[in-house]
Amino acid sequence: MVVPERDFPVVAMVGGGQLARMTAQAAIALGVGFRVLATDLNESAAQVCRDIQIGRHDDQEALTALAVGADVITFDHEHVPPEMLERLVANGIVVRPDPSCLVYAQDKALMRAKLTEAGIPCPRWAVVTSAQEAADFGDAVGWPIILKTSRGGYDGRGVWVIASSEAAGELIATARLTPRAVWLAEEKVAFTQELAAQVARSPSGQAVAYPVVRTVQTDGICTEVVAPAPGLSDEHATAAQTVALNVAALLGVTGMLAVELFDTPDGVLVNELAMRPHNSGHWSIDGAVTSQFENHLRAVLDLPLGSPRLLAQHAVMVNVLGGDLPDLYPAYKHLMARDPSLRVHVYGKEVRPGRKVGHVTVIGDDLDDLLVRAHHAADYLAGVIDE
Repeated sequence: MVVPERDFPVVAMVGGGQLARMTAQAAIALGVGFRVLATDLNESAAQVCRDIQIGRHDDQEALTALAVGADVITFDHEHVPPEMLERLVANGIVVRPDPSCLVYAQDKALMRAKLTEAGIPCPRWAVVTSAQEAADFGDAVGWPIILKTSRGGYDGRGVWVIASSEAAGELIATARLTPRAVWLAEEKVAFTQELAAQVARSPSGQAVAYPVVRTVQTDGICTEVVAPAPGLSDEHATAAQTVALNVAALLGVTGMLAVELFDTPDGVLVNELAMRPHNSGHWSIDGAVTSQFENHLRAVLDLPLGSPRLLAQHAVMVNVLGGDLPDLYPAYKHLMARDPSLRVHVYGKEVRPGRKVGHVTVIGDDLDDLLVRAHHAADYLAGVIDE
C-alpha cells in the first residue's frame, strides 16, 4: 500500500485512553495526523487509531520515538515524568503544554502555592509533614479536613476526608506516598455545588471560554455534568471563567485547561486543574459548536480556535460506569430505538464495576427531561434497570 505524503501536521498524544480515542475523532474531522502512545493494542484509543506506538509514558526511549515525525506532543493524562519531557524540549521537540506548565497539574502542592501567590482564590491549605502538623491544621480551620497526596491521585484516589487528629495520624503513618509527593491538607469547603470552567488557549495567546458547568461526583468519580451550571449566578459564572482564563495565562497553558471549582456563597474557589481534555467537557462533542477535543488540537497546533457556544439551551452528560452487563451492545441498540436524540459514546473498554466505559449526552431546552433521559440511559447501560 502506498501511503500518500502529508502536508498537514501530526499530533502525537501520550496515553491511549478514552480521551485520546475522542481526540482521534476530532483529528479525523480536522484532517490532521494523529498518533498515540498506548501500553497495548487493547487500549481505548489504540482500537481506532492507525498510527499507534506501543510503550509506556515513563519510558524515555518510547517518548523520543513517539516524537519522530510529529509536529507536537500532547497528553491524555498528566503522569509523564517532567524530566523526561524536559529532555524532549531540550532536543527541539515541541511539547504542549510545556513541562514547566504541566508540573502545576502534576503536583497539587506546587499548584496551590503558585495560585495563592497570584491571588487566585483557593481553599485554606498547608503542606504537612507529620501527624502533628495535620492536627494543628485541622484545629486551625476546623474538622473534618481533606488530606491529599500532592502527586498521582485521580478519580477520588489519593484524597481522604479526615475527621480527627487520630485519623490523620493513622493515615500519614500507614499510607505510602508516590515519589516526590507530599501531604497536602485543605479545609473541607462547604460548597453549594461543584463547577468546572474550561478554556482553550493557543501559543499565540488566543483563548476561548466554555460555559461553566455543574459537576456531580459519586465516590470521587464524575457521574453527571450539566451545561451551563443551573442556578449559577451571572456573577459567579463570570468569576469562574475569569479565574480559568487567568490561570491559563499565569501558567502559560497551551491546549485545554479544566479548572474544577467550588461554588460557595462568598464566591468560587479553585479545587484542581487538568491540562488536557477533561470529563467535564465531554458534553461539548454533541452540545457545543466546537468540542473540547477539537479545540485542544487547534490550540496545540496554534490554529484559530473554534466557538465554544452551546447548540441548545442545555446539555447533560452522564458517565456510564461498568455494572452487571458485560456486553453493552444489546442495551446500546435498545437505547437508540427508545430515544433517537440520545447520543451514546462507548470507549471499547472491558466492563468492570465502577469503571468508566462510556457516556451519554442529550441536549435541549427542558433540563428536567434531559436529566431523566440521560440517567435512564446510563442506568440501562450499567444494568441498574432493565426497562
